[in-house]
Amino acid sequence: MTTPERTEPPTNAGERDMLEGWLDYHRGTLAVKCAGLDDEQLRQLSVPPSEISLLGLVRHMAEVERGWFRNVLAGEGAEYLYSNDDRDGDFHVTEQDTYAEAYATWQAEIARSRELAASRTLDEVGTGKHHSGETFSLRWIMTHMIEEYARHNGHADLVRERIDGATGE
Repeated sequence: MTTPERTEPPTNAGERDMLEGWLDYHRGTLAVKCAGLDDEQLRQLSVPPSEISLLGLVRHMAEVERGWFRNVLAGEGAEYLYSNDDRDGDFHVTEQDTYAEAYATWQAEIARSRELAASRTLDEVGTGKHHSGETFSLRWIMTHMIEEYARHNGHADLVRERIDGATGE
């Protein structure tokens, strides 16, 4: 697997470029937090009773990308990847779960998210509905995704520090 790259978001851009830049920055941050670790390290839990691991965070963000872009924005009705029978199944990793699989799945979901977003305006409201029954604009979804990644990247930073002492943005 190649070393992940993280591109700094633009400092002076239009709204869409800014949103896309920050979302990609946070996507890259999670990949950087996982870089250089083996599957055993990536499965390590943060601090009991929390079930957060870096591998679980990658699986969770694949689910989040899928849910917001494919289901809420595009109305695809895509099944969950890890959480069908277990609401927190994305975090319940086993010895059989690998980073290679989770990373490939996550990257495929990101690619699909980008594709779906590219064909819509920020004001466009999705054709699908959230489990709450509400609909959301692409602008809201992108802003929420930045928040979601930022929050979980904070978790990832703490988990990574616990594993090998590495810290940073």
